[in-house]
Amino acid sequence: MKRWLSMIDSAVLSMAGMRLLSATIELTAALVMLFLNDVKKAVAVNAMLAVVGPIIFVVTMTIGLLSVADELSFSKLLWIAFGVGCILFGIYK
Repeated sequence: MKRWLSMIDSAVLSMAGMRLLSATIELTAALVMLFLNDVKKAVAVNAMLAVVGPIIFVVTMTIGLLSVADELSFSKLLWIAFGVGCILFGIYK
């Protein structure tokens, strides 16, 4: 197992770790909703998840972009940043 982990790129491992963290938070929230068994409280838990998702997304994209930044031209990085900005705008507006 240790040998297998050493073969994985550290940026990919970090990105996957962030997604696993996100999945754990989502699963925990679902279990909390079931435990509370109240629609109003479930909506409040779901509202908290609305903050977590974009944060995980931005952190994961940042890790990925920093790892490939030396391979991309500045104009391509601007297009990527514009695309991420559009996604975030769509989420919050």
